[in-house]
Amino acid sequence: MQKAPLFLGLLLASLLAACAVPPPAPREAPLSYPPLTRERMLRIAVAEWEEWGRQVSDREPGAAQESDLAGFPRLQAYWQAVPEGRDIITRNRALYRASHGALWQQEAWSAAFISFVMRSAGVDGREFPPSAAHGTSIDGMIADALAYPDQAPFIPHRVRDRVAAPGDLLCADRSGRPLAHWRDRAADQGRFRPMHCDIVIRNHHGMVEAIGGNIRDAVTLGRFPTDRRGILLPAPPGAPQWFAIFENRMGRLPPWTVSPNPEASRP
Repeated sequence: MQKAPLFLGLLLASLLAACAVPPPAPREAPLSYPPLTRERMLRIAVAEWEEWGRQVSDREPGAAQESDLAGFPRLQAYWQAVPEGRDIITRNRALYRASHGALWQQEAWSAAFISFVMRSAGVDGREFPPSAAHGTSIDGMIADALAYPDQAPFIPHRVRDRVAAPGDLLCADRSGRPLAHWRDRAADQGRFRPMHCDIVIRNHHGMVEAIGGNIRDAVTLGRFPTDRRGILLPAPPGAPQWFAIFENRMGRLPPWTVSPNPEASRP
């Protein structure tokens, strides 16, 4: 009489264990990109920021906004970089044709902007999955870092463990219960979570400067204070909380360079 409950218990345990197994890593190992890729990434991000009027987060907003008709080609280019973009472009083409003056406002495009920069720099979707949701790209980078720690172009770090460098991705969680650590993302099992990522441009004089999209309805440069070592300080209460810095290793892996300490960048 006890065999049935025992069997059911073992079955339940096996099902729970199966649910805890992370998704399989991509079968094909990631490519190693040359230094030029990271340099192109930074140049493209800065060029887009300049086209939007060089807006800075701690200053008054500039004139360029996502709803401006003159900015239609810029946003269209961003949405063309992600699989979900076709329907969004179709809707906004109709608005542009009718000159309604309410372009793009119904869609968050910060992830599309990052995907555009990556694609324009020559990074394939295998190494950086393009998406309208930051979580999809983040999940891909984490899966590569865990499966291919010696080859992955992006390696996640806790914010307090890394001095952000040009080309790194600085990611925050905008949900009501933000992630405290990048490893906590696995518990979401790929579900949507409101996030935001910026591309680090420089880290100097006690400030990290990073460029992101859809900030004040534009491509904007954010300025975030650091301690004396260059480590980002915690975001103020109510602001999106940083949970990861993705180290950009493009141009820093064989055959381009040989790391003097391969263990130092492992997640």
